[in-house]
Amino acid sequence: MKVIRRYLTTEITASILLVFGALLMLFAFLDLIHELGELGKGSYRLMHIVAFVLLSLPGHIYELFPIATLIGTLFALAQLVASSEYTVMRVSGVSVPRMAFTLVRVGLLFALLTFVIGEFVAPPAERFAQQLRVKAITGVIAQEFRSGLWVKDERYFVNVTQVLPDAVLLGVRIFEFDKDMRLRQISLAERGEYISNNQWRLRNIVQTNFDDGKMQVSRIAESEWHSVIDPTLLNVLLVVPEHMSAWNLYSYVQHLRENNQQASRHEIAFWNKMLYPLAVLVMMVLALPFAYSQQRAGGVGAKVFAGIMLGIGYVTLGRLFTYLGLLREWSPFWSAALPTVIFLLLATAMMWWAERR
Repeated sequence: MKVIRRYLTTEITASILLVFGALLMLFAFLDLIHELGELGKGSYRLMHIVAFVLLSLPGHIYELFPIATLIGTLFALAQLVASSEYTVMRVSGVSVPRMAFTLVRVGLLFALLTFVIGEFVAPPAERFAQQLRVKAITGVIAQEFRSGLWVKDERYFVNVTQVLPDAVLLGVRIFEFDKDMRLRQISLAERGEYISNNQWRLRNIVQTNFDDGKMQVSRIAESEWHSVIDPTLLNVLLVVPEHMSAWNLYSYVQHLRENNQQASRHEIAFWNKMLYPLAVLVMMVLALPFAYSQQRAGGVGAKVFAGIMLGIGYVTLGRLFTYLGLLREWSPFWSAALPTVIFLLLATAMMWWAERR
């Protein structure tokens, strides 16, 4: 059994890495084609595009782990069936549970890699990629902290506490400096609404002016504000919950709760991060029942295609339950866990059916 386990590990790992290489090359090529449309905007040059594509790869690796392991395992098992090696293993006494256990052992390494890349590699790489792109195209320097989004716009430093889905800004603070970088004015607006052409309408403003050592405070009900910030730029600058690390999500959920703000989306994203590595194991086990189908029933190509469809189904189901959880106010844990549970039950039922045949 030890020889068989070592052989299976080698074959499956090689197939998964082959699938990973093909998928990453495809996604990198698509990113490159997409970014070439922005070439020449501002100071955005080819070296920036290449850097952006490379920095986006860890995020693709993380997203593709379950699909790549499913397709790679299917491909390896289909090859074993085609060469009758799998039949020899079964005749030698390798049961379905033993085979599933072997797949889980192989999958544990990929599950661990999924967690490490999703927690420590992909989030900072994605954030740095977006900052590099925005700075090269618009010249805007921005960063998101617990206190909100900070943007440097020429002699202005802008802090936005919260951005609503309809591009409404809450808690806008504008710090204006003169050419010698001396603070001239602080404007605190309760709300900002986008008009058009980088124009915002600020409401309920408290404005503090510093002039010749004197401080003057005034209140303004409404005022227009011109800024490089617009809804499109906000969508790029803000780190969506799905691209944050589990630790940052946990900290941010606590911050939102302390401020009595809605945290459902971030809680679902947190549990998705925690449960996502388990999807790798489920997908590998799900590939096992396909090894029992005869070669004439479809061959390697048909099984790989089935794997692609199952992978797409898993991603679609995950997004569906995320949105349903937000709309129906389901438990964040179950909103994140249900797709994995459904596919685990599907894998168990398929193995039971295959064993009964």
